[in-house]
Amino acid sequence: MALCVVLIAICVILSAFFSSSESALASLNHIRLKNMAGDGNKRARRAMWFEQHIDSMVTTILIGNTLVNVIAATVSVFFWLEAVELNWGATGAVSAAVMFAIVIIFGEVIPKILGKKRPEKFVMIFAPVLRFFYYLFYPLNFVMKLIKKLPDKIFKEKKQEQAITDDELITIVDEAQTEGGLDEYEGKLIRSAIEFDDLTVVDILTPRVEVEAVEQGTPMEEVLGIYRETGYTRLPVYKETIDNVIGVINEKDFLNIYLDGASSFDPIITPVVCATPRMKISVLLRRLQKEKSHLAVVVDEFGGTMGVVTMEDIIEELVGEIWDEHDEVVENFAKTEEGRYKVQGEVTLADFFSFFRIKKDAAEYDSVTLSGLIAQLAGKVPAPGEEIKFENLTLKVLSVEYYKVTEVEVTVEQLQQAEGEKPKEE
Repeated sequence: MALCVVLIAICVILSAFFSSSESALASLNHIRLKNMAGDGNKRARRAMWFEQHIDSMVTTILIGNTLVNVIAATVSVFFWLEAVELNWGATGAVSAAVMFAIVIIFGEVIPKILGKKRPEKFVMIFAPVLRFFYYLFYPLNFVMKLIKKLPDKIFKEKKQEQAITDDELITIVDEAQTEGGLDEYEGKLIRSAIEFDDLTVVDILTPRVEVEAVEQGTPMEEVLGIYRETGYTRLPVYKETIDNVIGVINEKDFLNIYLDGASSFDPIITPVVCATPRMKISVLLRRLQKEKSHLAVVVDEFGGTMGVVTMEDIIEELVGEIWDEHDEVVENFAKTEEGRYKVQGEVTLADFFSFFRIKKDAAEYDSVTLSGLIAQLAGKVPAPGEEIKFENLTLKVLSVEYYKVTEVEVTVEQLQQAEGEKPKEE
């Protein structure tokens, strides 16, 4: 009986080791392990071996765990039979129940919890022991490999390479932010970089009606007045109509020739970069860098000017709004009272849906901005004071300029707030 107790104790210890190893390998952060190995950690470098043999190691652990549990169960039977021969009666049955509880608690549950808490540290410490069992059970492991190939031959499936998607990357960033590895700003910056390539020029352009441009031949004093009034550093130049943009003039170059007494700004007109509405902003950014330009004119399918995009517009999609000394700071989402917000009509649908947690895809709509959505829902250009229902929101038009909604009051229904789905505060 003493021998049975010793064997059971050994089996429970080995079961605990295999269970914690299984949990640690399943929770192993390979990126963290690579970074530690790159920093010169020799244990981490040795532990990297398991990354190339993860399937074989899992099989080895399952074989070892099953084997020790079967031995423990067999030995417990002999222990119980010996207890019956000694007329222990119910004590033998109680001993079997206690042994079962010991194996479950100390051989399975607790070790798996401990292995999951510090998987990298566990694997680095016990790497030599794990490799020992790998070679010890290699013959059985080899047989298991052959058995695993049978279902693949019977049920033939095409192997598909599974690349990490953008959604999976964003989930990883969210988890890193939750665990404290990234702060809120870093998380937002990485998410913006991941989503950057999904944005097109039409999502960020300044529309034609808001474009400040000068006609070729405009008097120098008048151009100087436009620079002073707008605060812009670059102005598109067109010939006869804004649909025929021929170049761009820079404020610094203009002031230099103006102070020299020049009568025309034609010598400082530089070529303009043209873009299409559906061009990726990542592609346009590379083109602007190549052309050493800071402004691009967006042309529609008919060759007309649809709007303009600046380098600053593109960079703001990565780092957020950039304000300088001359910009008028406008808050896109301003909370006026509980459940009520004042929203600018020029905000994109993607930002609008994200802020109010609307589970719809902005690409499903023909419009890009909130102003366009309201016009689409109303079937016309609404007048100030008109209200439109959308999802769980009431959209009240506050102001309209140039046939475009510029400001909207958004009221959130109490149902959403009661469910805890409040808009994101920025």
